[in-house]
Amino acid sequence: MKLTPLGDRVVLKQSVAEETTKSGIVLPTQSQEKPQYAEVVEVGPGAVVDGEKVPMEVKAGDKVIYSRYAGTEVKLGDDEYIIVKQADILAIVQ
Repeated sequence: MKLTPLGDRVVLKQSVAEETTKSGIVLPTQSQEKPQYAEVVEVGPGAVVDGEKVPMEVKAGDKVIYSRYAGTEVKLGDDEYIIVKQADILAIVQ
């Protein structure tokens, strides 16, 4: 199966949470913060505002930072994805 986002939505694959701190302390699963860093997997065609198409600013393969509480989490097979609107993406990491 494949996820194809509609409108100005973007499918992200979240990065793995850090399991140890910089000083080497191992964190239990409950205390690990979800990273806000992800890779773009799929991009929708873009939204139409006032009859004009708004272009998408991200593309598949981009590394991005997104809003902490944004999006909808989806599990497809063994993989977990987050579907967010383009406006919830804060920056592209280069």
